[in-house]
Amino acid sequence: MIRIEVELSGEAPALGRAEAIAAAETLGGRAGGPPEDGPLTAVELPSVEDAARLADRLALARRCLRPIGPLAHAPARFRSLPPGSTAAVRRLGRPTSGGQDEEVRRIGRAIVDAGGRIDLERPEHRFWIRPGADPSLYEECGSVDRSKPAGRRMPTLPFQRPVSLPPRLARAAANLARIRAGDRVADPFVGTGALLAEAGLLGARLYGVDRDPEMVRGALRNLAHLAVGAEEMIVGDAGTVAPPSGETGFDAVLTDPPYGRSSSTGGEDGSALLARVLPRWAEAVRPGGKVVVILGAESDPLGGAWRRELAVPVRVHRSLTRRFCVYGRAGDATPTPG
Repeated sequence: MIRIEVELSGEAPALGRAEAIAAAETLGGRAGGPPEDGPLTAVELPSVEDAARLADRLALARRCLRPIGPLAHAPARFRSLPPGSTAAVRRLGRPTSGGQDEEVRRIGRAIVDAGGRIDLERPEHRFWIRPGADPSLYEECGSVDRSKPAGRRMPTLPFQRPVSLPPRLARAAANLARIRAGDRVADPFVGTGALLAEAGLLGARLYGVDRDPEMVRGALRNLAHLAVGAEEMIVGDAGTVAPPSGETGFDAVLTDPPYGRSSSTGGEDGSALLARVLPRWAEAVRPGGKVVVILGAESDPLGGAWRRELAVPVRVHRSLTRRFCVYGRAGDATPTPG
């Protein structure tokens, strides 16, 4: 296993750490140590090449870094680069500065002394200094394209509603479900399709239900806009619609139940609706699969054979806080760290 440290974006640190660990586990890795308070979260991956795949999945992060060690170890790493290699050096937390930073300048001189060249625009290698009493050097091995989720925000989609889960939070929830390409993922409260869109972009096969025909039609428009297809989308009450038969079960149920004045529950209390619907769909999840649900003040909607492995509160709209919860069966593997 290779140790990789993920630089979090800082917008929802606890959820970002949980997302990084869950996404690493999806790629065959694991947590790399206890939770940290700083901007970095350690994971372990089967190979350094997997760091680019990890970065491609993540939403609440900036980059994946491989530790080199104290700054004194830098010259040895630079001498191992092919002659003429281009590189850039920055300080974590200050990515656009460095000209007056003596440590950055010193590392830059070491790169040149080893036969490399400095290129701040399109370097072949990017190095980062972590400040502190004993500064450390890291090499970037995967970059998160933070412009992609912006292209999936509600104002850019053909079907819009006043409130919808932001794509970065939807992607984090999909990563908590440990979705792999080919997995079968169900959402019994489809809404605008934000969660299914992120699951589909990760390669999942999608199944959704919503009681409102307009929402189903709109969600399908949004999915098509993002070049994501759904295997089946049904208009109906998720408490009575039967999950498809003839399969081994869903790999995950991923849902954001209706809440607030802009959402319709057909007059049913939101907690009662969730308690009626979610256990039924959880039964259709295969052994080892996950249920990821975004909750408000509701008590746990799953009990019995299910245990809550994770609950992370996140402010999603101004004063509104929702809990990102992960459930697994009591007999399944080790709970999610966090």
